[in-house]
Amino acid sequence: MADKLRCETLKVPFTTGFERQFRTLPFLTLGDGEPFINVDTIGVLVQKKMNRRAQYVFMVLMIGSIASFQGVVGDARAQVLNMTCSSQKENNRTLFVPNFISLMETISDLMRQFGFGTAVSGSGPDANYGLAQCYGDLSLLDCPLCYAEARTVLPQCYPYNGGRVFLDGCFMRSANYSFYDEYLGPTDMVLCGNASRKGLNFRASARQAVSRAVASALGNRGYGKASVAVSGTNETAHVLVDCWRSLNQSSCQACFDNASAAMLRCLPWSEGRALYTGCFMRYSNIDFINKETSNGISRGTIIIIVISAVSSLVVLAVIAAIGVYIRKRRYIQKKRGSNDAEKWVKVLRDSNLNFKYSTVEKATGSFNEANKLGQGGFGTVYKGALPDGREIAVKRLFYNNRHRAADFYNEVNIISSVEHKNLVRLLGCSCSGPESLLIYEFLPNKSLDHFIFDPSRGKELTWEKRYQIIIGTVEGLVYLHENPTNKIIHRDIKASNILLDLKFRAKIADFGLARSFEEDKSHISTAIAGTLGYMAPEYLANGQLTDKADVYSFGVLLLEIITGKQNNRSKDTDYSDSIIAVAWNHFQSGTAEEIYDPNIMINENSQSSNKKNQVYRVLHIALLCTQEVRSLRPSMSKVLQMLTKKEEDLPAPTIPPFMDEKTMEFNDMSENEFYPLNAGGTDSIATVAHSSFYAR
Repeated sequence: MADKLRCETLKVPFTTGFERQFRTLPFLTLGDGEPFINVDTIGVLVQKKMNRRAQYVFMVLMIGSIASFQGVVGDARAQVLNMTCSSQKENNRTLFVPNFISLMETISDLMRQFGFGTAVSGSGPDANYGLAQCYGDLSLLDCPLCYAEARTVLPQCYPYNGGRVFLDGCFMRSANYSFYDEYLGPTDMVLCGNASRKGLNFRASARQAVSRAVASALGNRGYGKASVAVSGTNETAHVLVDCWRSLNQSSCQACFDNASAAMLRCLPWSEGRALYTGCFMRYSNIDFINKETSNGISRGTIIIIVISAVSSLVVLAVIAAIGVYIRKRRYIQKKRGSNDAEKWVKVLRDSNLNFKYSTVEKATGSFNEANKLGQGGFGTVYKGALPDGREIAVKRLFYNNRHRAADFYNEVNIISSVEHKNLVRLLGCSCSGPESLLIYEFLPNKSLDHFIFDPSRGKELTWEKRYQIIIGTVEGLVYLHENPTNKIIHRDIKASNILLDLKFRAKIADFGLARSFEEDKSHISTAIAGTLGYMAPEYLANGQLTDKADVYSFGVLLLEIITGKQNNRSKDTDYSDSIIAVAWNHFQSGTAEEIYDPNIMINENSQSSNKKNQVYRVLHIALLCTQEVRSLRPSMSKVLQMLTKKEEDLPAPTIPPFMDEKTMEFNDMSENEFYPLNAGGTDSIATVAHSSFYAR
């Protein structure tokens, strides 16, 4: 009953999808989905005053109206493609946050009316300038859905004072200055999908479609689309281009010219996107463009006609049905206490993990910048010292998690339930102050990425030390995956999440994305979250999460430890492909030594042959871990056995995924960076469940 309402008199089921459908309609909503009318009161009145025959008529009319609207609603394409944050922090938090919220609300109203909006809130260094736009094929019903997702993601840039986020159906940007005339910038990029390679005919059709779409857009407020059939096949090249409405025609032309030249370099791949400061562009062999309504009538006109045709009885029936549903659902939720955030806050306060906010604040010198250790997607980490002399690391989450206290409690519960020498130890938490805090043991050597990706500091990590770090990481993962009381998938294994103590012993950190799983389940279906370049292909494509996703990430980590190169940040020409593809090619050709980090071969001696053999074996294991078919990847306990039993023969690895990967980011017109892109979905900034202004 919690997720489905049944009208007992009529036996007509109503799913939560209906509620979501009608809460997007202009005449039913106010602000962020709140109804004009008190639905609780209406629901009670309708239940009391209406007889069964009248209820039946209302229900039939309502179902008919739903069918009418289904023809208007398309795909909101609210998948996040990329988010980029500014490098400058906000000046005054107490001014910046209210200004940002006000900005979002103003733009929200404009997006519902026009599919585009700009706004300014505040002044001086704390001003917020914003722009949002849905691409031209999105209806005024779909547009707010895409914008709602954008406004939940962009706040993750805080405490930086701006950023931009591209979704597959819309764009949003904020900054502390007027950027409305900008059309090119240093963060412009191209994303190339690698689903399949196409022939010369598809390339020609794609180029022709891009030219047609651009020509159409320049005379159509910046929006254009085109579809060109591919000669000799049953395929079609589909293209959509859109320029921000704040730009003039010449600026749009310049943005299109640069974006199309870069995006067409994705060919022969079947899909490409250009994410530019002033425009968006996409080509694909899949028809992703929402259909326009027939007879040449505009989408807005059709929506008005449909809404006008719905009688007041249907409106009343819809509101009544939703009112009954919400009233019943609220009653159940109140009875069960499922959404009682205060309950979880109290649990945390009463636990032995609770720290006073004032104690932690004092320990970090009031979160002094001099004590800052680093920053991630969830918060900033500071060094501190408790009154008893213990050194601690404090993760200060950007916003108080009272709004998601149950999630915060679950996260703390997972971390506190595990204890192993190769896992960072959680000392406690605090959720009573302005921000929620997590308190960990302090590790003086920071994280692995500070060493292996730095040619100078990398000299401190001899192969012997790296090998011990590898063993420690494996042992930690074996514990997580095979812990009899609470099996855990980490979901974000990478060099920056492997911390090092004074003796360079590995400790796995950052359980913000961790998930518990049951042994008898084949996989968990979950929202995609993690770090691009480390996520397993089946997880990227389908959201199917198993412990083999951690195995894949660990395989990538092994390759980074061996090569000293980061998988998704390499600018070297030898590493324009993914590090997995490079390692596979050298492994196959017998030239693996060419990709070894020079730092691990310093001071070669009589035992250097044994060292090379050990490095080669680890490389072999890395390729076994990164095989495309997850069932072929070894478990972490098997990996540990392979590493420690050197006489055991290893199976031949099969081809890894993304071998032909050419995902490109152009930071300028002469320099390329290559990033992995999910061919079957989107890249994966952690999903935000709420639209209020706080980070996940």
